[in-house]
Amino acid sequence: MGEKTDDCKCRIDKVETTSDTLTGRGGLAPFVNFLKSREIIDFCVGGLSKLRKSSKGISLNELMKQMLCFFMDGTNLSISHFDRLREDEGYAAAIQTSQSDMASSHQIKRFFAKLGFFVLPLFRKKLLKFFRWRLKAEKPKYILLNVDPMVMDNEGAEKRQGVEPTYKGVKGFQPFQVSWGPYIVDAIFRGGSKSGNHGNTVVITLKKLIKTIRDCLGEEIPIVVLFDAGFMDQKIFKPLERLNVGYVTTGKLYKNIIEQADSQTEDNWYLYNNGKVKWQVTSFKDQRGSWDEERRLLFLRREQEENGQTFLPSMRPESVFYTNIGMGDEVDEILENSGLGGWKEPCRLVQLGHSRGSDELTWRAEKEFGTEKMPFDNFYSNAAYYYIMIIGLNAYEAYKRELGSEIVSEGIYPDTFRRRFIDIAAKVVRTGGEVILKVTDWVWKHLRFEKLWERACSPHAVPLLH
Repeated sequence: MGEKTDDCKCRIDKVETTSDTLTGRGGLAPFVNFLKSREIIDFCVGGLSKLRKSSKGISLNELMKQMLCFFMDGTNLSISHFDRLREDEGYAAAIQTSQSDMASSHQIKRFFAKLGFFVLPLFRKKLLKFFRWRLKAEKPKYILLNVDPMVMDNEGAEKRQGVEPTYKGVKGFQPFQVSWGPYIVDAIFRGGSKSGNHGNTVVITLKKLIKTIRDCLGEEIPIVVLFDAGFMDQKIFKPLERLNVGYVTTGKLYKNIIEQADSQTEDNWYLYNNGKVKWQVTSFKDQRGSWDEERRLLFLRREQEENGQTFLPSMRPESVFYTNIGMGDEVDEILENSGLGGWKEPCRLVQLGHSRGSDELTWRAEKEFGTEKMPFDNFYSNAAYYYIMIIGLNAYEAYKRELGSEIVSEGIYPDTFRRRFIDIAAKVVRTGGEVILKVTDWVWKHLRFEKLWERACSPHAVPLLH
């Protein structure tokens, strides 16, 4: 038999209630201060004042704060969860709201029911203004934009307006989105049957974003747009070429392209190794039948032998990219002047094309932060819910970056962030006219909570609302 351990001092003998104000979401308190110090709540309610017909009830600012905290918490994204939160005194204290001002599910539903067609242009303007703020705050040396639709699976809720079959074989919505790194900088909430390259949406959206970028960072900032094969269209390429903006888009394989690649001399092939796969890359000009000029084509072919695995010629994976970079146009000069002349090289362009895979991790973070399942029957109510979710995601990404890399990694995903920085046990104490949030010594030390709190409360040098 093993030795007996004396655990009588640690054993729990009974349970009781406490009148102390305790919360398991202590990390929402600094996040609320971040929303206030950066004016994000005021920014969100701008243009919505006409929805409030009476001074009674919860203010729009309070309701929006609770919506943003609802997404940041992420425990349960069903609207009925607001009724449970309303009864939680500790949660109310963590988000710095009196319990009497906590919203019920019926109040949330009434708010979204008032929203109509105007929400689409209004919230798109908000995304653009948020983008402008982050450009001025982060001052990047170049801009990579990723353009793609994102399928939102709403199987099981097919009667909702706009829920239609998507190209992925599920029924749902398919918003068109443009991302810059972790941020969604523009989005159009749409029904599931709309294609990515629908109408003139892409060109109009990109022109607006390009103007915003150059207004903030100057005319000589290098801009490159990344697309998949669904956007391989001259009506998109030509406006970007006139604006001296680079693009890299996945292309489609045709027989004559393969024949032309096979005719390339050995010295026109390059080896590209992304650390996992080795590719042979060649570059030449190609003109599709509907195009009125040639464009640069990058042809990739998997190495014939890799790790002892031999591919038969007919089984070697092949792919194509089209670009206007490296054609001797003004976009090349802009890249050269910015120290990015190496982007003209075939292997670097392939790397840019493949980086779309990393950019699509933004879509993954979006679905992890929020939800694919829209809660309402009305299309415009769901559109507003979607846009508030996107602004919440952007606020979360900005929050991480402004806390600093010594506190949190920029690449951390929402669920991991929530477990480490939101799900914090805390006690709220009212004494001497002050409200104090108390955390454990471990949280104080390992999360650098004092510095986290200080940075969340400090106004940003670049105001969002000015």
